[in-house]
Amino acid sequence: MTPIAEEAARAARVLHPEDHRMPRPAHRRVITVANQKGGVGKTTSTVNLAAALALHGARVLVVDLDPQGNASTALGVDHRSGVPSIYEVLIGEITLDQAAQVCDRSQDLYCVPATIDLAGAEIELVSMMNRESRLRQALSTEALDRLDVDYVLVDCPPSLGLLTLNAMVAAPEVLIPIQCEYYALEGLSQLLSNIGLVQSHLNPSLHVSTILLTMYDGRTKLADQVTHEVRDHFGDIVLRTVIPRSVKVSEAPGFGQTVLTYDPGSRGAMSYLDAAREFAMRAAVAERRTESAAASSTGDHG
Repeated sequence: MTPIAEEAARAARVLHPEDHRMPRPAHRRVITVANQKGGVGKTTSTVNLAAALALHGARVLVVDLDPQGNASTALGVDHRSGVPSIYEVLIGEITLDQAAQVCDRSQDLYCVPATIDLAGAEIELVSMMNRESRLRQALSTEALDRLDVDYVLVDCPPSLGLLTLNAMVAAPEVLIPIQCEYYALEGLSQLLSNIGLVQSHLNPSLHVSTILLTMYDGRTKLADQVTHEVRDHFGDIVLRTVIPRSVKVSEAPGFGQTVLTYDPGSRGAMSYLDAAREFAMRAAVAERRTESAAASSTGDHG
């Protein structure tokens, strides 16, 4: 195949997903996407994984918890000041489903946007009751049932403040994007320490379920060294799929799109599609193993 033909074939896989549907999880998954280091592909990974899952059979909600509102921009939802947003949800003025908007590109993809009002939320939350549990209360079973979503992805700000703490208290899973660059592991120990503290005191079910390697440049030895180091240290929770450096991935948010709709035949789009499929399949396999073990245990007792 010529390069153009290959790109067309890849685009067809993205835009016509009927033959490539991903399994929906048996139970709703709530995932916090966190890394206090900026520029690691956190928001990019959140929106593109969400778009890939939504294009291939799942219903997905993105909660934009970053005052910069970059996830809202990338998903093409209105996040001007005054628009119902996660800020009003956190302070208890409205419910989560009242703030959720359907994204233009997919009827199965929702976003609760972040507006500039969220910038002052950390200060306001300090004096509130249950200040670290506001998002968990908002992500109630009732609110999520009304939206009927399979996945909730929470995009955190690049800090370890009260907003990120709320995200960790609200979700059992953490997905950490790590860039394949020299300072990749810088600050990661602090993030893992905070996750451990939240697990001990506020959310016993919290765990790092997934690590995604981003900004991989195959032309450099350093990228391979970082990849091997992360895989050696974290083992099976690191996805096999690696996200390459890509101009298209960087350009897409400027057009209010994810890379899957902006340039569906690009390497970046296919990488996020593969990462989403691996992410979904791993959970499906784990669920089958758990069910099988439970059935075996019941049979043994019988």
